[in-house]
Amino acid sequence: MFDIERWQEIFDTIRKNKLRTFLTGLSVASGIFILVILLGFGQGMQNGIEKEFSADASNRVWVWTRVTTKEHKGLNPGRRIQLRNENHQYVTTRFADDLDKKSAVFRIRDVFVSYKGESIGYPVQGVSPGYQFIENDYMSQGRFINELDEEKVAKIVIISNKIKREYFGDENPLEEYLDISGIKFKIVGVYGDPGGEREEDRIYIPITTAQRVFNGSDKVNNLSYTLQPAATFEEAVAESVKFTAGLKSYLQEAHTVAPDDPSAVNTFNTLEEAKRYYGLTGNIKFFFWFVGICTIIAGVVSVSNIMLIVVKERTREIGIRKAMGAKPWSIIGMILHESIFVTAISGFTGLIFSMGLLELVGPNVEVDYIVNPSVNFTVALSTVILLIVAGAMAGFFPAWRAARVQVIEALRDE
Repeated sequence: MFDIERWQEIFDTIRKNKLRTFLTGLSVASGIFILVILLGFGQGMQNGIEKEFSADASNRVWVWTRVTTKEHKGLNPGRRIQLRNENHQYVTTRFADDLDKKSAVFRIRDVFVSYKGESIGYPVQGVSPGYQFIENDYMSQGRFINELDEEKVAKIVIISNKIKREYFGDENPLEEYLDISGIKFKIVGVYGDPGGEREEDRIYIPITTAQRVFNGSDKVNNLSYTLQPAATFEEAVAESVKFTAGLKSYLQEAHTVAPDDPSAVNTFNTLEEAKRYYGLTGNIKFFFWFVGICTIIAGVVSVSNIMLIVVKERTREIGIRKAMGAKPWSIIGMILHESIFVTAISGFTGLIFSMGLLELVGPNVEVDYIVNPSVNFTVALSTVILLIVAGAMAGFFPAWRAARVQVIEALRDE
């Protein structure tokens, strides 16, 4: 029930102790502000990591080779390992049940690309149809390479949105021809990449065409795969680790590489990397929660101390109230109201300022691994409510002490 006299007493006490009340409220508000900002940046880190991994398929396994660094079975170190079509074919057959998309990659070197006499300074790669999904590319115009293109060794080419903007402008590039080292290739598609322009600096042709026309024989530079989806993230990680280990073991055996050679056969598993980064993000979030809660506890302790001072200052008044018949719960309510009021106003002030700052600044923050810091409003509001409950508890013990004061001792207090 609304008691106007009680509220008048609370505001009168606040007016008499403006600085003390302000500093107490500031400690509580700053606790909520710091917690929400820290949680926002924790979410921003998670958003940034998700964006980094969204550039490619989330369950991608990538293979590349270098030179051997160890002697093995009589072969000296320093051998350059060359992947070949038979390696890709063996992997796709042996691990057929595990694989979703697959593609070997052949990078064409020393080629000159031009359009109507204007040089296009972007590299050319030979890939298979599955590479579109491995790279998580989308088609803005036309189509990607298909199996028929590979079978017929078609002279077709896929360019990116970036290349289209730079060399074609508003012109429709489909059915136009690029000159690649004197050979005409028809443009049949324009792709885009969620990773932005930095992922759109490649020109694609069928891998069979790249190998045959540009003297690649059966050589490949990389092997790239995605795995079948799993029921849970942990299962997906376990299956990808198992596949990667089997793949690496086969390639080491096929190319006579020592099992402990750190350089000759290399793999990159996006799920393993994602798990590592998400684990790091989780630890950072936990640390942010710990720091924020410690700051809030400091504010609550400040409220409790102030309430103890209030009780001490009003001991004689409390004795007079009890002498006039005031019940203990009436005394407790009087102290609790002030404690809850200061905590609630301060908590919501900190919440409003922190949420407002994240709303204004968050969408404009986009640096490495931190994108759009934000926080779930329900989580933030729940934190404030818990803070208010904590403020009530902080005020309860001084209030209980006030209620137990003996009338005679209270009246004697100076």
